[in-house]
Amino acid sequence: MRDVASFPPQAPLSEPAQKARPGYDATRDRVETYFDKTATRTWERLTSDAPVSKIRETVRRGRDRMRALMLSRLPADLSGHRVLDAGCGAGQMTVELAKRGAEVLAIDISPALVDIAEKRLPSELRDQVTFNSGDMLSPALGRFDHVIAMDSLIYYDANDIAQALAGLEARTGNVIVFTVAPRTRLLMAMWYAGKLFPRSDRSPVMIPHAPGPLAKAARANGVVGEIRPVERVSSGFYISHAMEVRR
Repeated sequence: MRDVASFPPQAPLSEPAQKARPGYDATRDRVETYFDKTATRTWERLTSDAPVSKIRETVRRGRDRMRALMLSRLPADLSGHRVLDAGCGAGQMTVELAKRGAEVLAIDISPALVDIAEKRLPSELRDQVTFNSGDMLSPALGRFDHVIAMDSLIYYDANDIAQALAGLEARTGNVIVFTVAPRTRLLMAMWYAGKLFPRSDRSPVMIPHAPGPLAKAARANGVVGEIRPVERVSSGFYISHAMEVRR
């Protein structure tokens, strides 16, 4: 359900009144087009129990491990906590947060994926979750106790991620857990290949980051909490690095 009484009223999700973000906005639009127009069925299958190829099975296992790792950074009992699932996709993280008792605002840039997440949500958890499609960084979403952003910032450069974290930190009381693409030789080679040989049907290119420079960029953009790497998850064709901002 899209509105529940347990959440305070929120302003409409119109374009937030803030300074221009041409880099972030352009990347966000590419991500929306890819997930809402090109890859919806692929992600619907990947995030289900349906049989998939061996390659996609490694991605599924990696995502399962990363989800568990990120959840381990939050309290086991989230009763009374408001949590933002930023880039909720097909809703797997949303379900786990709600099972812990959280009041969850699940948002994704792709309306198609949000619809899938809403349909999959167990009926007994519906009163704890509000779904929305739009910009996960919109100030209109309100304040939160915790934020989880699993693989939803992996397409952005360091400055865009830093600005995103600064904006979220200003509205988050405790921890922000997020992931980035790690700066490995393989991913750097893929990144350069993607820039040299673009294809219209390819997913948006991940931008690899090292924790140190990313933390430096975050500081330069006003992030005040402790920024630290948590753990890297690598499973076949899935590789991602969990990080957190903790007060």
